[in-house]
Order: sequence, then structure tokens, then C-alpha cells
Amino acid sequence: MTTIPSRLAQMTRISSNRSEARFRAIDLYRAWVRAAPEICTIYALNVTPAYLRHSIRQKFEQNRHVTDQRAIEVLLLKGQQEFQETLNCWKQPDHIYGIMLQNNQRPQRTFLQKFYEGRDEDAILPAASGVV
Repeated sequence: MTTIPSRLAQMTRISSNRSEARFRAIDLYRAWVRAAPEICTIYALNVTPAYLRHSIRQKFEQNRHVTDQRAIEVLLLKGQQEFQETLNCWKQPDHIYGIMLQNNQRPQRTFLQKFYEGRDEDAILPAASGVV
């Protein structure tokens, strides 16, 4: 398939309310899921499209708790940007393996393990988490 950068280009828009943002998020999710077989083919990934869909689902589920409208807009913008860059082959297969397929979940640690490390990362919230 030839790369046509403008085929996925969209004007930047801001949702007027949460329901519109929800519909945009669902549309983005559907676009990612529908493109999973194409992504596996383009990048010659050693995973099935079903596994890629599962990974996409996990990425969307990680941000399900976000309620701040501005944070949702940023996540939608970044998601659309990642989608466009992925389908236009502007990434290397290592980017796909690292970003999409890497499990960011760390095993649960006990209090003493956290204490020995000298930090408690569970108490730190990311800036774009939307939690106030």
C-alpha cells in the first residue's frame, strides 16, 4: 500500500462537551481496531491482529478514568497523531513493539520493597491523568 500522508489528516477540533469527546474516542478506537490487520502487515509484526487489538484495548482502558475535558482532548489528539504516523509508516517496527505491545504494568511490590528503593511511585500522579 502506498503512503499518502493526507489520507488520514484531520483538522484539529475541540469537543464541545463530554458526550462528543466520548464519540470521538469511540471513533478513534474503532479506527485503531479496524487497522490492526493492516498494521501487522505493514510492519511485518510477529503477532496476530487479535493480540494487537487486545493491546490497543488495554491502552484505551488505561485512560478510561480521565474526566478532565482538556486532558481528554490532549489524549484524543495524541491518539489520532499516533494513528496517522503508524499507518503512514513513519515509525519503525521497534516503535510499534515498544509503544503498542509493551506491557507497562509492573508487578505489585510490598511496602518494604518500595522502602528499599527509596521512593513510592504509586503516590505520584502523571500530569495528564485528569485526577485533581
